[in-house]
Amino acid sequence: MEEVDKILIHALRQVGTDVSEETDSVRQFSSELIVEAVVRCIRVIDPGLGSALPTSLPPGMSARFRVGMSLAQACQDIGYKGEIGYQTFLYSNEPEIRSLLMFLVEKLPRESSEASDQPTGKSVVLQRAIAAAIKAQLVVPWLPPNCSLPLHGETQRPGALHSFHVQPLRLPHCTKGTGKKQLKEVKDYQRDILPPVTAQPSHHATVVASILEQHTAELSAAQVWDNEWNSQGLLSRLTPQEYRSRKLTRLRKRVEEQLRCAALPFPESAFGGPRVTSDLSELLQAFRGSAPSEHILTKGTHFAHTQKFTFTQQAAAGTSPVPSGRQSESDIQLRQQEEQLSLQQQFQQLCSNVDQITADMKHMSVTNAQVLDELKQRELGNSEKEEKMQVKKKTIDLLPDADDNLLKLQALVEASAKRVVNLASQWEKHRAPLINEHRRLKEICSNQDLESSRKLSEIKSLHDKIRVSTEEAKKKEEIYKQLVTELESLPQDVSRSAYTQRILEIVSNIKKQKEEITKILSDTKELQKEINNLTGKLDRTFAVTDELVFKDAKKDESVRKSYKYLAALHENCNQLIQTIEDTGTILREIRDLEEQIETENSSKTVANLERILDDYKAIRQENTALAAKVREG
Repeated sequence: MEEVDKILIHALRQVGTDVSEETDSVRQFSSELIVEAVVRCIRVIDPGLGSALPTSLPPGMSARFRVGMSLAQACQDIGYKGEIGYQTFLYSNEPEIRSLLMFLVEKLPRESSEASDQPTGKSVVLQRAIAAAIKAQLVVPWLPPNCSLPLHGETQRPGALHSFHVQPLRLPHCTKGTGKKQLKEVKDYQRDILPPVTAQPSHHATVVASILEQHTAELSAAQVWDNEWNSQGLLSRLTPQEYRSRKLTRLRKRVEEQLRCAALPFPESAFGGPRVTSDLSELLQAFRGSAPSEHILTKGTHFAHTQKFTFTQQAAAGTSPVPSGRQSESDIQLRQQEEQLSLQQQFQQLCSNVDQITADMKHMSVTNAQVLDELKQRELGNSEKEEKMQVKKKTIDLLPDADDNLLKLQALVEASAKRVVNLASQWEKHRAPLINEHRRLKEICSNQDLESSRKLSEIKSLHDKIRVSTEEAKKKEEIYKQLVTELESLPQDVSRSAYTQRILEIVSNIKKQKEEITKILSDTKELQKEINNLTGKLDRTFAVTDELVFKDAKKDESVRKSYKYLAALHENCNQLIQTIEDTGTILREIRDLEEQIETENSSKTVANLERILDDYKAIRQENTALAAKVREG
């Protein structure tokens, strides 16, 4: 059992059970370790079933019993046929636990079983140390080397710690795989003029930060394009180049509309249409031409505009507002106030005139629109009346020769009717194949639509699968590199052949034991057969002897005594044989009892009984506390 326990412990370690290095037998397993081992195995066998199971026992006894019952039910659900219950986990029995763990290890998937063939001992300790170191390093956030502090304070020099600044970089892009031809001037610029990436930033310390920022921006742009293409581009059924060109055209139109709105802020005229700017350069030119000049009034106060208007009038009249020496300051102020009032009145009059003209223009535009609509309606009515008049004129011209005209009209009607019937028959001849062709083409079109939608969905699913497969391949590649590094660092003294040799030795020992047991059974059968033969021979010999001596005993007294001695000897031999058989039976019972005693000792019955009593007391205390809470509530 020692080798079996080692194999079980190694398999449990491979599935993630925290088994200490000192534990080398199932007998040393505690209840917490048993629960953790069983839950880890169930999670590997059936993740959906094991995800709801805890890996440790709760402190409360009632919760422990529930966890034990759920574990027992989970083991039965995955196919365990042995006797199992909460007592299997709370009050462990070595044979039951060993058989349960053997069943769970055998139920593990092939990958886990193959992983269990890895070496144990020092290599496991090394693997655990490496895993702990990697886990500790993954928790610490990564920093570039030029942003991290030195290990020792005395080695720190001024300027060793740089701030994380970013500067834009100009990188030469390769166009070999995109199918685009690069211009010769661009190639010359990238080869001769464009400085290296490390020389573009102003400070050497910002090189790493700038490269990381550039890479992050390109990566995010690629991810945004992939998401947009997978969500919208595939549905448009266009190539990536056509999709990009259409998107650029839409963006250009939106920019033109925005610039057109900015360049033409005034409302449209009533009789004219809006000014159409077809080119982006014209819009930009119009937008530049709308800049403020010296002829456009700038914003200011009412007094500033009035004063400017006054000065303009005075300059036009050629007069100077400079007063003479005989005028006083009060006359100047009075004149300025009068001029200001007159100008204000003129300005208000002009504003009212502008408002009136604007209202008149609006009214005239509405009236003009109504007149235009009425004119169109009357023109339509006139055209209808002219058609009716032409028909009546033709009818009046035909009235003098009415009978002949009626006959001609009837002949024309009959001919028209025949021609219509003939055309209808010809149309039916052409219509039937055309309808069939239309139905066939419509069905083909619907089938093509279904096929295209199906292929589109398949393409999307393939894109998703390719993305997922790429991510999985990257992860597996990283895991492979890590495992190769760990394998190279592991000692090569222990190999799989050693474990194979140990397993073969165990199998050969089992075969030898089986052969010895078979030999003992055959010897026992032969001995029993010999005993049966001797017993039968003895019975037959006694029967013959008894018959012969009994015949002579009737005639001779000494023979009669011999017969009595013979009967007594036979009875004593029978008693002796029965005693020997009883002794063998008692010895077998003794051995059975000793095995039962060993089994009971190995099952820790006394310790389990003590634990059961302690658990019983704990449950009573919990019930008492709950009853007290109920009474208080």
